[in-house]
Amino acid sequence: MNDNDHLVNALECLLFAAKEPVPMQRLADVLAVDVTLLPGLLQELGARREGTGLDVVQLAGGYSLATRPDYADYVRTLLEPDPERLSVQALETLAIVAYRQPMTRPEIDEVRGVNSSGAVASLIQKDLVRVAGRKDAPGRPFLLETTPHFLSLFGLKDLDDLPDIGELRRAMEQQGLAIDDDPTPDDFSAETQEAASRGEGSAPAEAKPDRTVEETQEITYGSG
Repeated sequence: MNDNDHLVNALECLLFAAKEPVPMQRLADVLAVDVTLLPGLLQELGARREGTGLDVVQLAGGYSLATRPDYADYVRTLLEPDPERLSVQALETLAIVAYRQPMTRPEIDEVRGVNSSGAVASLIQKDLVRVAGRKDAPGRPFLLETTPHFLSLFGLKDLDDLPDIGELRRAMEQQGLAIDDDPTPDDFSAETQEAASRGEGSAPAEAKPDRTVEETQEITYGSG
């Protein structure tokens, strides 16, 4: 086995073991090679995978080994995941953020014409939206943007690959994200729904582990 074959095999191991897409520079660092060698190594690995169930794909600014679409049904049957519920309100909010990011929660409210606190909180908890900083405006509200997980989930290399909203919905369903057409989101608590009906907005039932409840509430309620 020559050095090039050894590197390609090692690259395959890295992509197989990684839990998320790995940037090219990170791959080069781990393999201890110049980053300029990576395109050739990735191309060779992709050629080796021709005719197999796996393919080298570029996602969210990095590279992964992924199952080919032809075999998705088999993988889905094996894993049998419970579909993650995403309300119509959350989907609408996600689409607005995706196509107009970065933007603040009050700006989302203005586009939708309703309070979006609960939808934003749900998307943050699902790691589809994150805080990108603060806007230089009165109250310095948080700016929101989509996450690498959003790109990876929908099979996008970057935001330039965003489809229209109809295609986005179909992609969500293909990825096991169920669309809940009930006008009352079932991913919020009864107390949150009652607060929303009183016009008090919505707060997340539970914050992400790396963010306190107070921080999440500040983001979703916003200021300004």
